[in-house]
Amino acid sequence: MSYIKLFSGTASRNLAERVAGFYGKPLGDVTISNFSDGEISVSFNESVRGYDVFLVQSTFPNSDNLMELLLMIDAARRASAAYVTVVVPYFGYARQDRKDKPRVPIAAKLVANLLSAAGADRLMTCDLHAGQIQGFFDFPVDHLDGAAIFVPYLRSLNLDNLVFASPDVGGVARTRSIAKIMEKDLVVIDKHRKRANEIASMQLIGDVEGANVVLVDDLIDTGGTMTKAAQMLMEKGAVSVRAICTHPVLSGKAYDNIQNSVLTELVVTDTIPLRRECDKIKVLSVAELFAKAIRKLQDNDSISSLFII
Repeated sequence: MSYIKLFSGTASRNLAERVAGFYGKPLGDVTISNFSDGEISVSFNESVRGYDVFLVQSTFPNSDNLMELLLMIDAARRASAAYVTVVVPYFGYARQDRKDKPRVPIAAKLVANLLSAAGADRLMTCDLHAGQIQGFFDFPVDHLDGAAIFVPYLRSLNLDNLVFASPDVGGVARTRSIAKIMEKDLVVIDKHRKRANEIASMQLIGDVEGANVVLVDDLIDTGGTMTKAAQMLMEKGAVSVRAICTHPVLSGKAYDNIQNSVLTELVVTDTIPLRRECDKIKVLSVAELFAKAIRKLQDNDSISSLFII
């Protein structure tokens, strides 16, 4: 008998169904409803006593998705689940991971505290905005790497003179990691912001003349940075520019920004469901990656084989 049950929140139902399909086990039965005032109610419709429970839910806005996950954790714990693992493909509030100015919260740490207080025993996630956020948790964190999804796709394109670009200095480590795997060069865009989601200036560090450039980031929000970076790279002599971003937050006018940009394509994963179709957006699934990670966790195997080194 396999003492594991998989459940999904409403925000990640499609992804959870694919994960369960690759794992070979159906999703458990849970009812998530709302009172007339919007208050969330969670009820497991089958026993979880003594089971290892995996709860799949990305915590992208609005905050109901996070609250729903917290209530699922609490319900599982109070129903005597043996072990509760939260599978959070996209970990929201991760961009607020430090005090970068006075009188602001460290939201990533607050969310970590909330998950712990609710009763989670383990977190499985993918491409945190900053890897050191793992240190905010006092329980194990399995931090999967989106490169395992993107690298095979990029190799299948067989692009000549491939160069990787970081859209800001903070993303250099992430970009260098993929560039090293692909054995290609990288360039950096030095970006200065006036305020959140508003860019004041951009400068290119490196040469992209005649290159097929791939911009690398963990998420794309309004698309402003990515589209302006792509435009600048083309002006600097790039043959083509595409972008790979694990988490398609895509708020505001992002879809229009992408569609009207010089980007050849934007490659994302399904950690967050798209709100609408866009000709330039290609979605790769992380479902098999998470299913393999869950299987290895249950078999007490190392998950390091899931990383491309």
